[in-house]
Parts: sequence; C-alpha cells; structure tokens
Amino acid sequence: MNEKTTSLIHKLAEEGIVPGVSYAMIKDGYVQSEVFGMEQVVPFKKKLTYGRLYDVASLTKVVGTTTLILHLQEIGKLTVDDRVCDYLEKFSDKRVTLRHLLTHTSALTGYIKNRNELSATELMDALYTLKVGDWFEKKVVYADIGPILLGQIIEKIYGMPVQDAIEQEVLKPLGLKESTFIPSSDKCVPTEYTEKRGLIQGLVHDPKAFILGKHCGSAGLFMSLNDLIRFSNWMLENDPHKPVVSDATIRSLFRDHTPNGHLGRSLGWDLRFSYDGTPCLYHTGFTGTFILIDKKRQSALIVLTNRVHPTSDNQKFLDCRDEIIECYLKENQ
Repeated sequence: MNEKTTSLIHKLAEEGIVPGVSYAMIKDGYVQSEVFGMEQVVPFKKKLTYGRLYDVASLTKVVGTTTLILHLQEIGKLTVDDRVCDYLEKFSDKRVTLRHLLTHTSALTGYIKNRNELSATELMDALYTLKVGDWFEKKVVYADIGPILLGQIIEKIYGMPVQDAIEQEVLKPLGLKESTFIPSSDKCVPTEYTEKRGLIQGLVHDPKAFILGKHCGSAGLFMSLNDLIRFSNWMLENDPHKPVVSDATIRSLFRDHTPNGHLGRSLGWDLRFSYDGTPCLYHTGFTGTFILIDKKRQSALIVLTNRVHPTSDNQKFLDCRDEIIECYLKENQ
C-alpha cells in the first residue's frame, strides 16, 4: 500500500530525522501499520515497540475538543455561531464566535510576559487580556488560544475540567481505552530533554498545557497508534447510528468553514486537497504527530513520532512531513 509514502516514512528514522516511527495507513477497512526505530536516544537508547503512548500535542484539539464541541452542538447545548462572551464573562469582544475560535480566524493577539512562569489562574487571566487584531476574519493564524477558550466553554457547560469531559464524552464512548490525559510514564514515548524539566516522559510537553493541567483543551492527550486507528475508522465509517457525533456532522467537516468560506480550514481541522480537489481533514501535533483523513476514498494516514526528542530544533522533520503528505495524496488518487 502506497510504496513511495511508506519509503518516505521509513526515511524519517533511517536518516535520524526522528528516533522512531509508529504509523498506519487505512484503505477500505484494511490497515497497514508498522513500528520501527528507537523510542529514545538520551539519556540512553531504547528500542521502540508496539503499544506505546505518544504525547499527541495538538491532535488533542481535534480528537477531543473539536469532537466535544460538535457533540454539544448536536444535542442543542450550543451552536458554533454563538458568541464567546455569552459563555465566558471575562471575554469582552462581542464579535468573536465559536466558529472564529474553531477556524483560527479570531485574530486574538498580544504578548504575555513570562508566560511559562505563570500559575494556571494567572495564565488564564492573561489570555483574557488578548485583543482582536485587524485581520479578524480575514486570515487564519493558527494558535492555541482558540481551543483553550473552547475548553473553558466546555467546562462551563459540564461543570468539570475539560479533560475530564473529553474522557467521559469522547474517549470512553468511542472505546479509546488506551488514550488518557494522565498516563503512566513507563508506558510513554519520551519527548524533549530540556535543562529545566530533564527528560519529559508521561507529562505533557506543551508549556501552556503543562501549566493549565486538566483545564487545557489544546494539548495534553496521550494516545496509542491503535486508538488513533480506531478514531480514524470511526470518522471514516458510513454509519447512521455512530456514537458521539453523527455521520452527517462528520461529512459536513470536509469543506471550508471559515467566515468567508475561502481560507481553507474546517471546524477544528485543517484541510488538504487531493489532486482531484477532494477535501481531506488534516492536523499536526508539535511533538511530531500528524493525521490525514479522506472520507471519499475511505482512507487515512496516521504518523506518530517524537520529533522533539532529544531537541525540538528539527526543521528537517517539518520539510519531510510536507513531502510525505504530498506523496500520500498523489498515491492515494
């Protein structure tokens, strides 16, 4: 299946761009998966094995937060065109809607001094001071602030931390039994080795998520390859009775949902287009994870790496990731 794409994925580990890779390609229910390379290279080397948990970073935004917002819309608790200020009293701008947060078109911007040294309360208070820039609705500027605020809205509705709500309303109903926000470190692939935190393993890599803990909707989820295969199959299957979110809602994601309809993002998800123009859902995680779903062709690509190990200074991975996606879209026509 997809020989050129498979070769490019192997190149990631063979050329030392990442320590190791866990990947899967899905096509019409058939799954090709492999795990190879190293789990870590510092402070000692360890071989990568099946079943390990990855800090999936921003895949949390789409697997968890976006899915839960869509569920809440389906059961009539909110709509994506509701104003943020109607849910969060500390949010003052009356123009910004949930759609803006989901599509990264809110233009919320500003500098938070000593951001990584703040407490959770101080960081949330600082996020509410950010102002809407003059590119509001005009362009997509990807940022964590949208999903973090969406997480606060989820907390308002459920009366519990957003990560607990995701576990209750998304992970459990979808049978994602290996996925968790509080993993045992010995089950996890380590991420970066930093002077401040040492070897990060079993704790979220993202600085804001590390501070906010269970109140963060932008990162923090640890997942296995098997669970991401299960999640992707749930997205792909044409079942009118699927749990959590209806197939009709999932189908509706495969188009531009930005306010002007021309900025190339769906709700929560980015869009990539196959060579015949078919929209595919796409998202990445800073730690070295990415997923692409093509519902029309009943196919998906999942790649899990710890590209920030031992250091996050790894531009070569980003270039290779783009090449892998282009190749996959071409081979998968």
